[in-house]
Amino acid sequence: MSHDHHDERPELTPEQIAAVLNPPPGRNGGDLVVETLQGLGATTVFGLPGQHALGMFDALRRSSLGYVGLRVENNAGFAADAYGRVTGEVAPLLLSTGPGALTSLAALQEAAAASAPVLAISSQIPSAGLGGGRHGYLHELRDQKASFRDIVKSVHTVRTASQIPSAIAAAWESALTAPHGPVWVEIPQDVLLAETTLPVVTAMDATPREVHARPELIAVAAHLLSNAERPAIIAGGGVVRSDASGKLRALAEKISAPVVTTFGGKGAFPWEHPLSLQSWLEDRHTTDFLEDADVLLVVGSGLGELSSNYCTFAPRGRVVQIEADAGKLESNHPALGIHADARDALAELLEAVTPREDPTAAERVREVLGRVRDRIDAQERTLEQHLLGEIRAALPDTSPSFWDMTILAYWAWSAFDARHPNTMHSAQGAGGLGYGFPAAIGAAAADRTKPVLAVSGDGGAMYSLAELATARQYDLPVTWLIVDDGGYGILREYMTDAFGETTGTELSRPDFVALAESFGVPAVRTSPETLAADLAKSFAQPGPSVVVLPALLRMFEPTHL
Repeated sequence: MSHDHHDERPELTPEQIAAVLNPPPGRNGGDLVVETLQGLGATTVFGLPGQHALGMFDALRRSSLGYVGLRVENNAGFAADAYGRVTGEVAPLLLSTGPGALTSLAALQEAAAASAPVLAISSQIPSAGLGGGRHGYLHELRDQKASFRDIVKSVHTVRTASQIPSAIAAAWESALTAPHGPVWVEIPQDVLLAETTLPVVTAMDATPREVHARPELIAVAAHLLSNAERPAIIAGGGVVRSDASGKLRALAEKISAPVVTTFGGKGAFPWEHPLSLQSWLEDRHTTDFLEDADVLLVVGSGLGELSSNYCTFAPRGRVVQIEADAGKLESNHPALGIHADARDALAELLEAVTPREDPTAAERVREVLGRVRDRIDAQERTLEQHLLGEIRAALPDTSPSFWDMTILAYWAWSAFDARHPNTMHSAQGAGGLGYGFPAAIGAAAADRTKPVLAVSGDGGAMYSLAELATARQYDLPVTWLIVDDGGYGILREYMTDAFGETTGTELSRPDFVALAESFGVPAVRTSPETLAADLAKSFAQPGPSVVVLPALLRMFEPTHL
């Protein structure tokens, strides 16, 4: 960055100076919030109003920001998370103090785990009550931000109106610096409501800091990969988030390295590519293959529980790990740890490696996938595989899908072909229920031109039913597939396997078709035979719809036990 960077700022015209000196009347602290968001480039905000936050919500009508209001703060957080994932842009989330703020915690945990850039802006009790005294204000917490500090990337507290633009800009920059993530700003009720004579916020600068690889580490990594006999690549969510799938493919082809994608990295590498090991990470054949690599490149993954076949993965070769989250470097396996954004590091590696021919690589990939297929076929889980095929046939290739924590999603992690990067998302970061449908609402708000799919079980669906009203109110093109097996299906399996019987897993539930229709959302009860046709019909019609599939699904047998 040049030293005269600040001299490059545009001069104000006489008309602009006049406007600055005579700001429009009737503005408050809330206006400074929405003006700052607009100045930073926001177009859509999510949230739910509350008494302390009304200054922000009143200011929305004086702005050009689009507002999507959900019915539960946690669902608003999930919607913002999805908006951030699919656009790569900051998703503002407006919340009220205390219960409203705290209700968003599980969604912010998911955003943190999945590196989604959510900018949560919450109200606070009046300034006079801050500091931890027991004043008895409505919604009062001793230290509200303490509940969020362990979850979000950064916390920003405002005490005066003049602090608002800088706090929001700093939070924005934090959210978008790799690894992306949620951030927290809180502003007292009286500061939001107080009239302000400060000029209208215009040009804001919050350019994220770039995380570049150290050149000497790229040189070592390139040497290892160029001279490897059996290189392999694990591509994680960081490849998707940094839009690096093209660079990944070019590198894999240049050094003839087979690629497996993690569940968070779905779509990072073409499913049918000759070097694609797909996503069968929960399979011993895949684990064995990766352990046998003499050089393993791990990009944008911390090799956590799911990505390591439940911590049974023990690489024997050299590991090179590229990761934007410094805390994940070598957190599970010794490696040449390169702290960098995946896209930049892959581009530099691509230039530095020497081409490597390996006519056996594609054949070895075919062998592994054949063994995986034989193992699954021997278990006769034909219904589950059929359903994934039906969904894939009906869903347009570029349409995003959002999967709740449900058995069909666990199959999809391993077996679903996400045909484009950044189109398949789930709550596997934090693993909470209720993600699928509100997340799909957030993605549809980002792009109304294509249908969006949400997949839930009946248990997870019960977390999100209120958002049928949201989907209808904003007329969003979301199709919600609810697989109804009468309970928490995966917990039923776990408890039966572990204890021989279940407790707390069986659920009474509504008639989902009648319930959806009561919200004005068209719904249909489908079957495995008619699923593809019913989904295709839903995708083709405007607005929201619900497809209910009564089915008892089972997981494939694990290989890590």
